[in-house]
Amino acid sequence: MNIAVFASGRGSNFSAILRAKKSGRISADISLLVCDNPKAPVIGKAKRAGVEVFLVKREGFSSGKDFEEAIILRLQQAKIDLIVLAGYMRLLSPEFTQKFKYKILNIHPALLPSFKGTQGIEDAFNYGVKLCGVTVHFVDEEMDHGPIILQVAVKIEEADSLESLESKVHKLEHKVYPQAIRLFTEGRLRVQGRKVRIL
Repeated sequence: MNIAVFASGRGSNFSAILRAKKSGRISADISLLVCDNPKAPVIGKAKRAGVEVFLVKREGFSSGKDFEEAIILRLQQAKIDLIVLAGYMRLLSPEFTQKFKYKILNIHPALLPSFKGTQGIEDAFNYGVKLCGVTVHFVDEEMDHGPIILQVAVKIEEADSLESLESKVHKLEHKVYPQAIRLFTEGRLRVQGRKVRIL
C-alpha cells in the first residue's frame, strides 16, 4: 500500500508517521510528499528520509481545477492508495474529495464537531472548556467534517497555558495519527453513515 502525505509546514506529523513506519507500526510505504510551499521545512525532512517530494504551487496554474488535476495525475502515477493530510493548509475541492472518497485522512486538534477551523487548540483554550483533544476523520466535502475514526481527549488543567496545551495536543497527535493510518492499511475501517466501525 502506498501513502501520500500532504503538508505545508514544519512536518511534525509527517515525522511521526515516518517513525511509525520505521518501527513497524505502519507497514505501508510512505511514497510521496505533496507540498504547496517551497519554504516548508517538511521538504527537507522528506528528502532526508528518501521520500519523493512533489512540490506544486497554486500560483503556477490558471485555476484551482488545473492545480488539483496536476496533483491527481501525480497520485495516479505513484499508485497512491491513501492520502494523509498533515498540516496541509489548503482546502480540497468537493470533486477531489469525491474522487478519493474514504481514502483521505485528516487530523484535527480538537474534539470535532467542536472548534472547527485552523485555530482549534486556541479556540478551545479561550472558550474555557475542560477537555480538548484530537480527532482523526475521513475527509468529505465539508471542512473538518467527515466520518470520525478516532477521538482522544486531553484534560485542560488550571495551570495550562496555551503553549503547554498545544504541546500536549501535538504529542497526542503524533501518537493517534499513526494508529488511525495503521487501521486503514490493515483494512479494519468500515464507514457506516457518519460513523466508522473498527474491526
